[in-house]
Amino acid sequence: MAKAILTSKGTAGQEWHAQWSMFQDDAPFLFEDWIFPTRLEDLRNKVVLECGCGGGQHTNIMAQIARSVTAVDLNTTDIARMRNRNNANVEFVQADIATMDLGRQYDVVLCVGVIHHTDDPDVTFQNIYRHCGPGGKVVIWTYGMEGNGLVRFVVEPLRKVCLRFLPRRLVAVISVMITALLYPIVYSIYLIPWLSRLPYYDYFSNFRKLSFHRNVLNVFDKLNAPQTKFTALTKCQEWFNKSRFVEDSISIRSYKGISWSLVGTKR
Repeated sequence: MAKAILTSKGTAGQEWHAQWSMFQDDAPFLFEDWIFPTRLEDLRNKVVLECGCGGGQHTNIMAQIARSVTAVDLNTTDIARMRNRNNANVEFVQADIATMDLGRQYDVVLCVGVIHHTDDPDVTFQNIYRHCGPGGKVVIWTYGMEGNGLVRFVVEPLRKVCLRFLPRRLVAVISVMITALLYPIVYSIYLIPWLSRLPYYDYFSNFRKLSFHRNVLNVFDKLNAPQTKFTALTKCQEWFNKSRFVEDSISIRSYKGISWSLVGTKR
């Protein structure tokens, strides 16, 4: 059975507990897209550290192939543990990924969709990097500063002024309504090739692949997050530089024009 270890406890970020209580990620192909060029097969028999496990869906994917997975989260380990109760090779740690000290290094350290929600992404990156062993792999997926003008300058101010005070269930209802309104647009205007320069044109190609539930989760995530610090390309290059990582192992890849997939082998 999956084990749990309690190393620190906080009350901040209860939005995440609400999110993963209401939603599950039913699109495993996204995880594989986000970690590419790392492949699931690269995790076979590896000792893996997952920094920010959320609801534990990615934990479950990795547990099927890794030797072991240590899944860390500050707010949602109870949910993730329940969803991984049949995975005997998973250990849960309730801790802040920016300050945790697990006392060991890992073959692969992943932080998928989390670093941009931390108080100081630079400090968080340093701690992620510290927990990777020499020759190990660091994998990060983060929201990009580039291509996210609508979210940065419209959604974020609206969330800060209005939505953060609403009950999470009401935010979920609003997310359902917004998602429903997006469908006619995504299946009409965003299918016209000569409009490919529209914002989020590439992003909405994924929208058409996902279930309605998963699209609602995407919208809710933007409205629910207590904070988001978008990552610029220059910051990605600062983190993944040749002094830290083997030069020909570094991959800094734009995903759908709005996020960054970052991979490197530690020197």
